[in-house]
Amino acid sequence: MFSGAEEHVIYQVANAPMRRYPYPHIYVESVFPQDFYSALRKNWPTAANLVSLESTGRVPKGAYPERFIMPLRPSEVDKLPGEAREFWTGFAQWFLMGRFLRALVEKFDEHVHERFGKDIAKVQFTSESLVVRDHTNYNIGPHTDAPHRLLSLLFYCPDDDRRKHLGTTIYAPLDPAFTCPGGPHHPHSLFRKVATMEYRPNTLFAFFKTDHSFHGVEPIGDSGVLRDVLLYDIRVVDAPGQNEASAPREEPRLGIGMKILKQIFGAKK
Repeated sequence: MFSGAEEHVIYQVANAPMRRYPYPHIYVESVFPQDFYSALRKNWPTAANLVSLESTGRVPKGAYPERFIMPLRPSEVDKLPGEAREFWTGFAQWFLMGRFLRALVEKFDEHVHERFGKDIAKVQFTSESLVVRDHTNYNIGPHTDAPHRLLSLLFYCPDDDRRKHLGTTIYAPLDPAFTCPGGPHHPHSLFRKVATMEYRPNTLFAFFKTDHSFHGVEPIGDSGVLRDVLLYDIRVVDAPGQNEASAPREEPRLGIGMKILKQIFGAKK
């Protein structure tokens, strides 16, 4: 199941049309094989295995009380009951490995080159994934993501498409000159909505982090919402001139560095 899923996801991502406005992004349908997606939904962690985002120290106390997460790492996966533990262990063995990360970097290679220029061979990346469940009233203002982010992926994982409006919204600032290197979240009132990526089963929204990659979630007013999303991001952990304050706090676990990047980009100088 897992090897077939890896091939399927890489194929779907590699062949997805690139949407360039207002920043580079893709929206992929049937991103997982259907039988794999059914198994993912069947084994989705229950409330007992999720913790509030604010309790993890990732955000200030009191922020986003409607968001609950499970980091996709062995120490957390090992807490799951038998069948779910087996599924997520097998999934993580390829999902957080270098081949998938390389496929994503290659997909956005033009923009990676634009960001790092001649220093591309000196850059190192790593990945992280979170299983997420958002509840009623969750919302997040327009932001571009942290400065160390390279790519952000949101795998939408509902059981049906009754709440398509709960997807991530792409924004453009009312002031065309406004940009943000990343960090703060801004008031919705300063932006116009460009498009909302529909929250539908087995779909993926992925985008390249820029100073204008504004995105967010409109306030969830529906009652009884369980908005399940699998987050995956690629981070820059070592790059010339990178501000230490913007780098990830944890040590990279899995990543790609100079040798592999030369293999990817060497012929494109």
